[in-house]
Formats: sequence, C-alpha cells, structure tokens
Amino acid sequence: MDNYEELLGKLMEKLAEPNQTQPPILSSAQKIPVGISNRHIHLSQIDVEKLFGYGYQLTKLKDLSQPGQFACKETVMVCGPRGAIEKVRILGPVRKKTQVEILQSDSFKLGVKAPLRLSGDLAGSGNVTLIGPKGSAEIVEGTIVAKRHIHMLPHEATQFGVRDGESVTIEFSGERGGTLANVIIRAVENSGLECHIDTEEANALGITPNTEIVIKKNNI
Repeated sequence: MDNYEELLGKLMEKLAEPNQTQPPILSSAQKIPVGISNRHIHLSQIDVEKLFGYGYQLTKLKDLSQPGQFACKETVMVCGPRGAIEKVRILGPVRKKTQVEILQSDSFKLGVKAPLRLSGDLAGSGNVTLIGPKGSAEIVEGTIVAKRHIHMLPHEATQFGVRDGESVTIEFSGERGGTLANVIIRAVENSGLECHIDTEEANALGITPNTEIVIKKNNI
C-alpha cells in the first residue's frame, strides 16, 4: 500500500506539470505589439554589387523583430523623376529581387507611382534609381507603399481565429485610439507576432512602439 500511494503521488505531480510542447492559448482579445516602419530597401545580391562593388556583403547594424531580419549599416539614395531621398536604410538579408518600400508622401516627392501592396507583390510597381558609393541600379519595378499587416505563426493564426491573407480590423488605445480596417494577416513560419504600420499612419493616429492592438473583428 505504501508503494501504491507513493507511485500515485508521483503520477499526480507529473500530471500537474505544464506541457512545454503545447503553444500558449491565444484569444482575439490578446494584445499584439506594434512595429513602426520607415522607408527602407531590400536588395538583391546583384544590386548590392552594383551599388557597393563586386562581392560586397551587407553589414548588420541591429536585429529586427522578425527572425533573421536585420537593419544594415549601409544606406543609399533613392531617385525619381522629380526628386531624391538620401540615406534610405537597407534591410537584410539579401532577397531574390530588390524591393523599395516608401511612404505615400515619398511618392509625390520622387514623382513615382508606388502602389499599395504586400511585400513581394511587385508586378507593375514603381520605377526608381538607387545611387550607392560605387554605382547605381535602376529598379524597373519594385517600389511600393506597404499595406499594413500582422505577422504571426500559423498556429497563432488558428488560435486567433484568422487565416493567412485574411483582411481584419484592429483596435488600439490612446488619445487618438480607434480602429483600422484592411489589415492583412501574414501567417507563415519563422514569424514574430507583430502588427506593422508605417510612420505616416503611426503619426496620424498617435501610435507609438509601446502601443498594442487587438484584432477587433474580421472584415466581411
């Protein structure tokens, strides 16, 4: 009997231990951190070498919130028919195709048509020229204004009750608190949970890096 009670006690202790393999349970009311993006560039290795020289490797300045992504020490000038913007930050690592993400007001300064797109959707997008210390690169299509979106892992999307590519409405607090519609869910592996908006949207709505949002409802 003593043995039985001892074994039973150990079994109960084991059952009481948290299951480390199970992801935390999320709900639509759980707050999501906000990341505020300024204009920036993702370069292909071909364009890295056009701008900085043959065999050049980008220099990491600091890690970003999304796993494996980082801000680089290097900056370049972005030029359009009407003007130019200096010292635009490059983000790493290199991609297969160069992508220039600007603000809506930048498109007027540069004189380019930059459609509102998700990252990677570059067909028919704007044309700019990049100027670096060792040369230039004409980006025939690849200039966009980024759609606001939320990064999350696939299992987090399931727990929030949303799916990859879905458009949702978010709610945020603060003196200018309110809601924003047309926020796209990006549920892929190797993601960090974060809502991305650009600096113009953040400034207009009084959103800071300390602001957290919740998914209010799905758009129908």
